[in-house]
Amino acid sequence: MKDFTERIRNLAAELGFSACGIVPLHSEAQVKAVERFADWVEAGFGGEMDYMARGVNLRREPEMLLPEARSVICVTMDYWPEAGMREAIVALADPAAAYISRYALGRDYHKTMRQRLKALVSRLEELDSEARWRVFSDSAPVLEVEHARQGGLGWRGKNTLLLSQRGSWHFLGEIYTTLSLPLTVHSKAEESGHCGSCEKCRHACPTGAIIAPYKLDARRCVSYLTIELKGSIPEELRPLIGNRVYGCDDCQLVCPWNRQPPPGNADFSPRNALSAAKLVELMAWEEADFLERLEGSAIRRIGHIRWLRNLAVALGNGEPTPEARAALTARLNHPAELVREHVAWALAQLDKRHTDGNDSADGNFP
Repeated sequence: MKDFTERIRNLAAELGFSACGIVPLHSEAQVKAVERFADWVEAGFGGEMDYMARGVNLRREPEMLLPEARSVICVTMDYWPEAGMREAIVALADPAAAYISRYALGRDYHKTMRQRLKALVSRLEELDSEARWRVFSDSAPVLEVEHARQGGLGWRGKNTLLLSQRGSWHFLGEIYTTLSLPLTVHSKAEESGHCGSCEKCRHACPTGAIIAPYKLDARRCVSYLTIELKGSIPEELRPLIGNRVYGCDDCQLVCPWNRQPPPGNADFSPRNALSAAKLVELMAWEEADFLERLEGSAIRRIGHIRWLRNLAVALGNGEPTPEARAALTARLNHPAELVREHVAWALAQLDKRHTDGNDSADGNFP
């Protein structure tokens, strides 16, 4: 079985995965992780993400996802775009630019990851035709970070993401299998991590969502507010969002382990010049433009209305230029009340900033 495990890791590398580990489906560490997650959900930190609560039992009893499953093959795939750090800092510093989380600049990672995971399963079926398999990539209630941590792929950072000496710019994927496979060895250091006393991620969070080391209040997280939240963004948090229109990377950008990230898979290279897009340009997209230009992108999941909502907030946090005012005014009579509300707020912010003579945008990356 050790030879089989090594074969799995070699095949994973051939398919473009940057790391691969194997863990048992059940362990004491995973039981503790489930209970921590259940407490987090019970405390309400998940906000409107009701699927989190619905998935607690599936995390406790993972065999419900694949009967008789015994082992988990966990993988990572890098996505950091070429020249990404410079472009990210420039975009965050420019109040007229639209900042989009680096993971969403290219192809939808769900598609790439699932295709590669299925390709890995096809190769493994040639080695064992009787075993059963099921693949996941942010697509089911799976203990992704805990599986990867236990498999030696890294440690949980204080921002709750999986962090390794390669950084945190990677996607996670899992394969449940009915095979009993040996556990890949991880060091004791990986259990406790390598963050030490560093808390740069906490201090960099624009909305203070990392309320304690290893504890995130998703209700304050920019990624939640711009992607998961379906309704109105709380007014007190809008100025803190700055020009971030889809997700946020601040806690990763300041992490010392992310200073020299490895290049990402070509599938995730930026499309449609999104890494340097201007807010007024994106605000002008009609729904047909949004759907056509973002075909194959993870951004499409929020829909055009929430896209405009986010852009309105970002424009309201920017400079009161004639172009910004015109872009917002053009949406004042939008059919969706959600858009109209945020546009009106943004125009009021620009008026106030113009009156105060303060053209700086709040919440931008330093």
